Amino acid sequence: MTAFEPIQAWAVIEPSGNNEGHRRRLSRRGGINRPGAMAELPDEARHARTTRSNGPRLLVVDDDREIRDLLSALLSRRGYKVVTAREEQEMRQILESSRVDLIILDLMLPGKDGLAICRELRATKAIPIIMLTARGEPTDRIVGLEMGADDYLPKPFEVRELEARIKAVLRRSGASVSSSNPESTLGAPFIFAGWTLDARQRQLLSPEGVLVDLTSGEFDLLLVFAERPQRVLSRDQLMDLARGREATAFDRSIDVQVSRLRSKIEGDPKVPELIKTVRSSGYIFTPAVQRT
Repeated sequence: MTAFEPIQAWAVIEPSGNNEGHRRRLSRRGGINRPGAMAELPDEARHARTTRSNGPRLLVVDDDREIRDLLSALLSRRGYKVVTAREEQEMRQILESSRVDLIILDLMLPGKDGLAICRELRATKAIPIIMLTARGEPTDRIVGLEMGADDYLPKPFEVRELEARIKAVLRRSGASVSSSNPESTLGAPFIFAGWTLDARQRQLLSPEGVLVDLTSGEFDLLLVFAERPQRVLSRDQLMDLARGREATAFDRSIDVQVSRLRSKIEGDPKVPELIKTVRSSGYIFTPAVQRT
């Protein structure tokens, strides 16, 4: 085993609490903060901004160079191609010039913060977004999800947990969606109340034939509903079916996703007709669903 492997296995990213722009340090095993841990990485990993992997392409946006280099080195060792940016302008230059499969976006950035960037990205792009932040309160996580993030990871966190979430989000944004019944996603589109949900193309068409932009989390949740119409589904069931077992349940995250879905498919989101709340039980998808 090389000197790099123990770091990879036990790396934890956490805020240090000083005044240098929320600097982070690396912890290992006993949770000891060790500044300068990047010095233990090989030179080629420590200084690389991109990797040569053929795996999914990740964009890490963080104003802390140590964190950018650390995540780039650790994730590239797991087969990902990683590019990094320190703020919004660099991020947008990368997005304009190359393909990105997933964005890892820090909340605390110079200039425009991660929430504002996430909201603007979601308005124009369907790239999955995982937000990172030292703010771990439930209300902060809910706001992140409401802004369009597909997942939200508070610091401190282990890199292994981040990797598990990356895999889950990428899987949900890929061709095979449903963790409970993947074969059902390979058939004909779902038709309900004039809407068309195409699992192959991961597209939702309105009754007027307009393409509706959904995040990967919103799409997966709607697919779960379409596969199980007129059945009461609890929040735990929806979490397991739509997000998969690797993802940790967030307080009210299903409620946030349902609220966002209603805003896109209901005539009046305040008086929903398609996705109804069943008090103390969960939700029910009311329309009849057909496969064409």
